[in-house]
Amino acid sequence: MSSSLPASVDLNRPIVKNTPTREVRNRTSGADRPETGDRRVQRTKTSLRAALIGLAREKPYDSIAVKEILDRANVGRSTFYAHFRDKKDLLESGIHEMLRSVHGRPRVRDALEQVIAFSLPILEYVNQHRRADGPKMMRAGRIVMHDHLRDVLADLIAEDIALVIRGRRSPPRMPADLVARHVASTFVLVLNWWVDGEAALTPREVDARFRSLVVPTLEAL
Repeated sequence: MSSSLPASVDLNRPIVKNTPTREVRNRTSGADRPETGDRRVQRTKTSLRAALIGLAREKPYDSIAVKEILDRANVGRSTFYAHFRDKKDLLESGIHEMLRSVHGRPRVRDALEQVIAFSLPILEYVNQHRRADGPKMMRAGRIVMHDHLRDVLADLIAEDIALVIRGRRSPPRMPADLVARHVASTFVLVLNWWVDGEAALTPREVDARFRSLVVPTLEAL
């Protein structure tokens, strides 16, 4: 039986539909590039932190419900709990984020100076929010925030003090953890004094007062 197919047809060649080519846009570049997952997560966390701070300006911290934070940030409950355990965890994450940017700066050569290098950047950060328009954060909320700040600072300061001690042959004259807590507590004390008293001092002037209180102790370490 003779074949009805032309002799030039290759039966082993895969069949390709004769469709017009279509220009495909590169989805990974240009203004239309989709936002990465990491950026979306960061934007969500930033919105939640801003919502918590905004509510803390309007009502006592203890009375703020997670649902209020979600409503203000326009974030779903499941999304919130995918990142945070509760509002305390959200608050602490904001403090860590602020300190991460401060601690991520280039280290100074003087080891003792590095221990207190966090002070001025934090004071400048607080000053920006103090001068912002709108209601100020209620005292109860500020106390909670500063308590968390003190605890986180104590851990970071202890790490820097450990580096100071590591380069010495003789043991420290005072317990390092006690000095770390002293420096952190003194900073928060000065911070509260500045904010509560509405003292007309610049961040640099407040930083100088903080240093005058803790540098002698650090030098005695």
